[in-house]
Amino acid sequence: MSNLKLMHAKLHRFTVTGANLDYVGSITVDSALMEAVGMLPFEEVDVINLDNGNRWSTYLLPGPAGSGVITPNGGGALLAAPGHLLIIYAYALELRETVMARGHEARVAIGGAGNTISELRIQRLVPRDGGVDFDPGVAEDATAPSDATQAHFRGGR
Repeated sequence: MSNLKLMHAKLHRFTVTGANLDYVGSITVDSALMEAVGMLPFEEVDVINLDNGNRWSTYLLPGPAGSGVITPNGGGALLAAPGHLLIIYAYALELRETVMARGHEARVAIGGAGNTISELRIQRLVPRDGGVDFDPGVAEDATAPSDATQAHFRGGR
């Protein structure tokens, strides 16, 4: 039995609203955004800065719901500045056998004006014929197709 580290939640293209060098680590994120994709306080996340290519791992702290706050703290404050666009990923460890038998689901929120959610997708791995199909999901509030394509994977090793 082997483990897989699979994305389970993603905040895509959200804007940095502040940077707090004097706080000991973490990234503060609007708690409504966290809730929308299933992220939890203290959960480890990877952060990618689309403006300068910086990447780092840290943990989440909830900010006020509806505030739109995205604030890297501590060392992360040196890697991003207000106005930069970030992608924030959270992962889940799953048994390969479980994923192949039951599938997997990831929630993806696309950032809009004022750090609101412009699209919310549910992407899935769906068990079929001894493998899994990748379903890129359709935005819950949009009709535009995903840039990812559906595909079948055997998942063998």
